[in-house]
Amino acid sequence: MNNAGSIVFLVDDDVGMREALQDLLASRGMGCLAFGSAREYIECEKPDAATCLVLDVGLPDINGLELQQQLAEVDHPPIVFITGQGDIPSSVRAIKAGAVDFLTKPFREQDLIAAIDGALELDSSRRAERAELAGLRNRFDCLTPREREVLPLVVGGFLNKQAAAKLGISEITLQIHRSKIMQKMQAESLAALVRMAAALKLSPTTPAKRQF
Repeated sequence: MNNAGSIVFLVDDDVGMREALQDLLASRGMGCLAFGSAREYIECEKPDAATCLVLDVGLPDINGLELQQQLAEVDHPPIVFITGQGDIPSSVRAIKAGAVDFLTKPFREQDLIAAIDGALELDSSRRAERAELAGLRNRFDCLTPREREVLPLVVGGFLNKQAAAKLGISEITLQIHRSKIMQKMQAESLAALVRMAAALKLSPTTPAKRQF
């Protein structure tokens, strides 16, 4: 993938390892911010860019697995673990908690680069999803209170006549609200509007089943 503008956070207390990995990443055109402890990483200002975290397990303050656990409560870059003393329980714990990879030193350069590429691609995808959701929320905030009442009925499968009757308005008025919702939400079709409502976790109102 194209890593232009991306940043790799590197946390390792081994100065020689940090310098070697910084040189490797620079040779691949990747920006890198290196730290010798978890605290230094936590306290640094994070750039607005696609990022990943290359994290050593054995650190002088808290170990990498503990840091991963702390970061689970907030948005954080995808993690690639590196360690000089790898064991199966640690690797399983890290992967189950969402780590992209768990590499034991000495690892092959191509394995680390592949893991970083995957992590950066994952973060780019997550950032795009968050940006899209933020845009949806902004558009939803532009709806009037009445339009917010109409939206769940529309995506829930109500016909215009049914939705109008439920709200006590005319069908023409309902159609106007529906048209404005489609316009404000920038929905090209009803199916697109349904997907938007699902992304916003709006609960659709469904018509009652017909009694026979």
